[in-house]
Amino acid sequence: MTPTDASTDTGAGPTPQLRGGVEDTLDLRLPEELLALFGEDEQAGDPGEGDTSGSGYLLDNPADWGSATTSAGAFHLVPVRIERDLALISRWMNDPAVAAFWELAGPESVTASHLRAQLDGDGRSIPCLGVLSGIPMSYFEIYRADLDPLARHYPARPHDTGIHLLIGGVPDRGRGVGSTLLRAVADLVLDNRPRCARVIAEPDLRNTPSVSAFLSAGFRFSAEVDLPDKRAALMVRDRALRNLL
Repeated sequence: MTPTDASTDTGAGPTPQLRGGVEDTLDLRLPEELLALFGEDEQAGDPGEGDTSGSGYLLDNPADWGSATTSAGAFHLVPVRIERDLALISRWMNDPAVAAFWELAGPESVTASHLRAQLDGDGRSIPCLGVLSGIPMSYFEIYRADLDPLARHYPARPHDTGIHLLIGGVPDRGRGVGSTLLRAVADLVLDNRPRCARVIAEPDLRNTPSVSAFLSAGFRFSAEVDLPDKRAALMVRDRALRNLL
């Protein structure tokens, strides 16, 4: 799932479905035998009652990750439910600052189709609301970077986990909230996915504010990567360095 951008503090985010026929995460078909192998490997992360994806084991069940304490307030990820969340997410997708990168502006059916593709999939990408101090104010996609077409463009490792983000409310943009949430989500991933050694992101290299936000969130710049739709900055948050950056 190679996003067009991930401009966290401006509210612009990645476009999870690439245009021009390029594969996205959900188009990369995994053999049934491989999925079965992942299932056996992750039975220790047995899906909890809060898991709504049907295949949450691929990401160790984000519904059960709990909250993170941040300087902006208590934060937690809530897996999306279309009947509850569609109107809100669609409104965010129609914000011009967001639509420029996600390319999901239009009627609610456009956003619904995008969400259903993930919710009805095998669980390698899970859409979530970011809830800060009890208020839904951001949208995340947590995905298996090692099972994504992105893995063809960098030396992926098993269980690499990718994140995409958009900030929904204009008042939350441009004041460092994006960096705060990026750090919180990366920490939630590392705390709840013991097999994951790295959290990955790939903002457009030209988007200096986005790259800066990731750096402020404890990510390091790893490399420039030529993706089908952009030249990206491969950003990495390492488990081994999480207490140093």
